[in-house]
Amino acid sequence: MSDRLDGQVALVTGGGRGIGRLVAAELADAGARVALTGRTREQVEDAAGEIGALGIVGDVSLEEDVARFVAETERELGPIDLLVNNAGVSGRQMPFEDESPEDWWHVFEINVRGAYLCCRAVVPEMLARGGGRIVNVGSGASYIPLSGVPALGTAYGATKAALGRFTEALAVELSPRGVFAFLISPGLVRTDMATSVFPDDAPWTPPELAPRLVRVLASGRADALAGRYLHAEHDDVEELIRRADEIVDQDLNAIRLRR
Repeated sequence: MSDRLDGQVALVTGGGRGIGRLVAAELADAGARVALTGRTREQVEDAAGEIGALGIVGDVSLEEDVARFVAETERELGPIDLLVNNAGVSGRQMPFEDESPEDWWHVFEINVRGAYLCCRAVVPEMLARGGGRIVNVGSGASYIPLSGVPALGTAYGATKAALGRFTEALAVELSPRGVFAFLISPGLVRTDMATSVFPDDAPWTPPELAPRLVRVLASGRADALAGRYLHAEHDDVEELIRRADEIVDQDLNAIRLRR
């Protein structure tokens, strides 16, 4: 893949394992200076050491942690050009009636508040510099009924639906000012979280597809698709780039009520 990101600074949340770790590695391979965050020190340090990234331990749901790891990234690497909001949890694997309100709300604190806090921390500087990109990692659970997967609980899909609408609103407001927000679905990647929920014979998505998609978005070639729902496996991003005017005019790659 030719999309070089030399000179860019990228911050990837939830980068100690799973999809976030793969995305961080892809961005580093493309030449970006990468910072990755996560709550588990051992995972963060291992992932950062493997790719030569800056590893920072922190919790995206805590405003003080977000301010700290954004400031450290900018101090050590430079102004942030790309934010990848990947950090997420699936919630407690238990029946709805047994789940506490605190556990249920915790999924929102990580998956929605965390993305919001990170955006809030980086957007003002992006706007001041006249450009930047944000990639929010969504899920098909935001619009596909997962009645056959009770282990995901009732919070996870709701958080991903909220994240999708948040991304679309961000794109509408920020795109005219040079900051582009994207929503992607990585597909069903065989991560620790996914394998705890889905069976071995599930239709797993090749793990390299989401990182490749993020790399293209970081390149700026897909800015016209800001706010659209982009699936790493089911969408051909190069075809979408070619059809960008049509997609915007017909309001495609968007979750809508049709009557």
